[in-house]
Amino acid sequence: MQRLIIGTTNEGKVIEIRSALGELDGWTLEPVSDIIPSIPETGETFLENATLKAQHYSTFSDELTLADDSGLCVAALGGRPGVHSARYAPDPPSRIKRILQEMQPIPDGQRQAVFYCALAVARAGSIIWTVQGDVAGVITRSPSGTGGFGYDPVFLLPELHRTMGELSTEDKNRLSAPGKAIAELRKFLQAC
Repeated sequence: MQRLIIGTTNEGKVIEIRSALGELDGWTLEPVSDIIPSIPETGETFLENATLKAQHYSTFSDELTLADDSGLCVAALGGRPGVHSARYAPDPPSRIKRILQEMQPIPDGQRQAVFYCALAVARAGSIIWTVQGDVAGVITRSPSGTGGFGYDPVFLLPELHRTMGELSTEDKNRLSAPGKAIAELRKFLQAC
């Protein structure tokens, strides 16, 4: 049985990755140990940050190590919060509040956003695989739905007329940026 170390201390991301990957023959998924120090996310792109984290965490294990970076880029805000999505405010409710306040004067036809997710897999400090996924949507005027985490309650998928926070786990795994990236990860791991 091979092990994949998930290089994050974000419990929501661990749950999301495990859920999206599901049962994967020949693999066990384990979160990185709490005693391993984190590394500052100094990259200018999601892929740079995922790569930094995968390289860092992989130096503490002989196993393949997965790291990710993801975030929301809002066109009307010049791409903010971007790579600062997780640090845009102290906690998820505050981040949602800040986005909604900043978007308040923006008309409905100009509320486009893209959610990005980059994954990187490393072993012994060397990157061996990367992928990026994205999904386009619109920022709502108020939160809707209790599913998911982060910006999900304010990220609307126009074709479904539902926010990510309103989707079932199965639909989110299929349609979200992390879900798309993790589908590619599944293919990579099955080929290992």
